Amino acid sequence: MSKKLVAYFSASGVTARLAKNLAEAIGADLFEIKPVKPYTEADQNWKNPQARCNKEKISKKDVPVSGIVENMDEYDTVYLGFPIWYWAAPNVVNTFVKQYDFSNKKIVLFATSGGSDIGKTAEKLQPYLGTKAEIVDAKVMNEDPSIEKLKAWAVY
Repeated sequence: MSKKLVAYFSASGVTARLAKNLAEAIGADLFEIKPVKPYTEADQNWKNPQARCNKEKISKKDVPVSGIVENMDEYDTVYLGFPIWYWAAPNVVNTFVKQYDFSNKKIVLFATSGGSDIGKTAEKLQPYLGTKAEIVDAKVMNEDPSIEKLKAWAVY
């Protein structure tokens, strides 16, 4: 039996709710990706060119993560959730995945978004995961799927 992890970053709580439901649906462990310095509402205001989210994305800056996943090597499948920021994963997610060896793991991306689709998010995240990690699915889930729908989707 494979061991599964749901790791997620959530700025507003939407992705957190989805991640918790997914972990419950598939019997996975749960890990919240938290930046050392939490994002304020002003930090997330993408309409302000001086907002933290804009500065981080433009500079491709690493965002330090608080906490670590114990025994990451024990997981066969990692479900990685986040809101779409600028048609990609937020920098804090990139920093998180760079900390671990994802070789020979199945990676399943799930995202939330106010208007973007998944686009090339998987392609943009792959270099941070390494060439030996396999992204098997990537999907935006805005509809707040039921536990049954999550079970049916998460068959990896």
